[in-house]
Amino acid sequence: MKKYIITGGNKLKGEVEIAGAKNSALKAIVAACMTNEKVILHNIPKISDVHYMLEMVRHFGGIVEEDQNTVTIEVPEITSVRLPLETAAKMRTSSLFFAPFIARRGNAEIPNPGGDKIGARRIDMHIEGLEKIGVEVHAKEDGYFYAQAKNLKGANYRFSKNTHTGTEQMILASVMADGKTILENCAQEPEVDELIDLLNQMGGKIERTSARVIEINGVEKLHGATFRIKSDRNEAVTFAIASALTGGEIWLKNVDKKHLTDFIEKFHLAGGEIEEDETGKLRFYIKDKINPTHIKTEIYPGFMTDWQGPWCIFMTQAEGESTIHETIYEDRFQYVHELKKMGADIELFNPSVANPQEFYNFNYDDCTLETRHAIKIHGKTEINNAVMTMMDLRAGATLVLASLIANGESVIYGVEHIERGYEIFDERLRRLGANIEYIEE
Repeated sequence: MKKYIITGGNKLKGEVEIAGAKNSALKAIVAACMTNEKVILHNIPKISDVHYMLEMVRHFGGIVEEDQNTVTIEVPEITSVRLPLETAAKMRTSSLFFAPFIARRGNAEIPNPGGDKIGARRIDMHIEGLEKIGVEVHAKEDGYFYAQAKNLKGANYRFSKNTHTGTEQMILASVMADGKTILENCAQEPEVDELIDLLNQMGGKIERTSARVIEINGVEKLHGATFRIKSDRNEAVTFAIASALTGGEIWLKNVDKKHLTDFIEKFHLAGGEIEEDETGKLRFYIKDKINPTHIKTEIYPGFMTDWQGPWCIFMTQAEGESTIHETIYEDRFQYVHELKKMGADIELFNPSVANPQEFYNFNYDDCTLETRHAIKIHGKTEINNAVMTMMDLRAGATLVLASLIANGESVIYGVEHIERGYEIFDERLRRLGANIEYIEE
């Protein structure tokens, strides 16, 4: 059992470098397995999700070298097409290994993917898309998907809902298929384009022909490459809010502003100011007071679902009532109960929506009578210390932010969730002046 003990109230000050993007790094590791040549990946974050992905690569014959934040991967031969259940079921990204296994061996045995429990997160569209290009997929009672393909052939496929990982699945699976594949209603996230850039450097022929259309001309073989992962926009937002809540003196280094457009817009609406120095570092701070806001999470380039938890604790310090309407996942307010322990005045509710099946990006039929899709946050409220448990990665960051501004000493269990996506989070916060202790029992 791992936990943080945090004594709130310290003003944080200093510089923090934003790590490489988790969601890009994991997909780049899969892409590296599409070739038998060496792929060198720079700026890979040292997080547990990366560790598990590399563990799986080693399991099926990959040679992996790690040097600080650089990872070198070479898979001369895929020696096994069956991923280990215990490791693969921890991560949703493990499902992407369908692509290298099918492309290089013709079959795959992949466990039903895991990851954060933030909704049903079905992979129906992954399977449907794979079948379009010639993959036969069968689910069995042992928890595995069994797939095989004699010959991958290009096809047209339209996603019924926006799916980040589903789009990447189809790009990876189609890059070496015979002929052209056209994908419609694709995800627009920058991590998707980063995967496209890497595969093209490896010899792929992939183009985003319009905002939500991607065309892939299959190639016979991919080769090695050297590639640098860009910064993590979720981590940038976490530290930006940490700065605003604790004195506004944290300088963020290595931030790509163009992928934070909607966050920056909402931050200004909330009364926030941003300063940029001559080197490009950013400082997020509050000039006078925090204003209430009304947020709806949306697919890119809108307000990201991963930002709503940190934004919630931000809004507890606003003067007035704020709302957050979650439209991407049906069950992503699990942190609310923990924040209410700390004195946050938050109310769960369901907004009136004319056509929820079309309006929401999740499968509305997966909802229960207890499911709530929005919250009202009544501010400004005093945040007090509490004993809490993290339920997922971004909720974990939310509880840490709350503890940094709380009165007294808080204890947060479930640090394993934070370690999935934030590199040495506690150590970096300590460097900024936070009173945070990491304990492993």
